[in-house]
Amino acid sequence: MHRSTFRKLMTLADKVRRLGLATAAFGAGLLLAFAVPSLLLAHESQSAALNADESAFLKENDAAMTKMMNDMAAKPTGDIDRDFVAMMNPHHQGAIDMAVIELRYGKNEQLRRIAQEIIVDQMQEIAAMKLAIGEPATDTTPAPTQPQIVPSAHDHHPGMQMDMSAGMKR
Repeated sequence: MHRSTFRKLMTLADKVRRLGLATAAFGAGLLLAFAVPSLLLAHESQSAALNADESAFLKENDAAMTKMMNDMAAKPTGDIDRDFVAMMNPHHQGAIDMAVIELRYGKNEQLRRIAQEIIVDQMQEIAAMKLAIGEPATDTTPAPTQPQIVPSAHDHHPGMQMDMSAGMKR
């Protein structure tokens, strides 16, 4: 409901209150008759206005949350520290997954920067927890928001690219 509409309704309710109980009942009936249906219609139009991006965002976010919750239900091993890491890793990965989804669909630049920070922080915490229990940290991979570079068949040294001009080739 818009602020101006809300103010008008509050002003009307205040006037009705001053006029007495019978008038108040009548005014309440008017409010119910006119305000509530318009609020319901506004809600319906907002629900109908779900665009493709929002639908995809909600679907992907729900999948990330479900995966996180399922993965956090780790079977106890008897080692409290390992159990803690086993539950926290999916929790942190869930935060990463949700941050990636925000970057994919979100428009607010401040939230996008926060999502990028979440990804970096959570990846570092996952690595630190693994190292703390003697497990190797995950191989270094590009952040989930960076494109994966697939070396071509003729590259002998992935990551090193040399472009020799035609004049330098024999």
